[in-house]
Amino acid sequence: MSVHEVYPQIKIFLDYLKFEKRYSQHTIISYQNDLEQFFSFLISQFDAPSIEKITASFVRSWLAELKGDEITAKSINRKISSLKSFFKHQLKNNLIEQTPMAIIVSPKISKRLPSFVEEKNIETLFNHVAFSDDWKGRTERLVLQLFYSTGMRLSELINLKETQIDYSNQQIKVVGKGNKERIIPVAKELLNDLQSYITEKQTAFKDQVPNVLVYEKGKQLHPRMVYSFVKQYLSQVTTIQKKSPHILRHSFATHLMNHGADLNAVKELLGHSSLAATQVYTHNTIEKLKEVFKKAHPKA
Repeated sequence: MSVHEVYPQIKIFLDYLKFEKRYSQHTIISYQNDLEQFFSFLISQFDAPSIEKITASFVRSWLAELKGDEITAKSINRKISSLKSFFKHQLKNNLIEQTPMAIIVSPKISKRLPSFVEEKNIETLFNHVAFSDDWKGRTERLVLQLFYSTGMRLSELINLKETQIDYSNQQIKVVGKGNKERIIPVAKELLNDLQSYITEKQTAFKDQVPNVLVYEKGKQLHPRMVYSFVKQYLSQVTTIQKKSPHILRHSFATHLMNHGADLNAVKELLGHSSLAATQVYTHNTIEKLKEVFKKAHPKA
């Protein structure tokens, strides 16, 4: 029997995430992988105890095995979070009387400051790096501009539709995690670039897709492609280790904070559900202030 046949509650929970919580497919797959891994462990090691008989000791045994396999603390924390959500749902539906996760403690992980591209390097990227004078070059430059100017996530940018651009109010409606919508103001110059790009796209390609950004044959961009050229261009202007679309999102937020933007405003622009996720950018601001102090104060 498969893990889903032994534990049909998994499918019910995943459907809840999909249809009620409206989580993205990527997030649902992560939950599914974590839960299947845990319940497969219970089947092989503890003869498939029923949901109400699962205790904290079973969970600890699984976590100990993960640590033995040298799974990172960050990954273990995500798996613990998946189990907490699952058992909370069982509790809510009166399938269990208490959750085995109540006394499970997540391992501590060291907080790393998000990497970002320096402002001078961003200026070099858009003013001095050569983009090819064809559809490929125009698309790649516009993608980089959108990442840095809006702080959009990769999935949000790839799935951006023409109908989400509001030229009269100079803003873009972004559909983020959990299908939550947010509004991001956009500079007039970038809006003009978008309008020009879309107009040319409509005449250049026979088969039209509703997505704003398309590649040379008029097809929708895919993540691996975007990762590849973002890394290629960032490599020309910065030596930071990570060179991904998310680094441009970090740069967007960090530069806003460095120029005095309100933390709550940055939270809304990024589409974070809580301030805790946004507060990490204040650390970069503090580090910048320390640097200014050391350079400018005579007693530093």
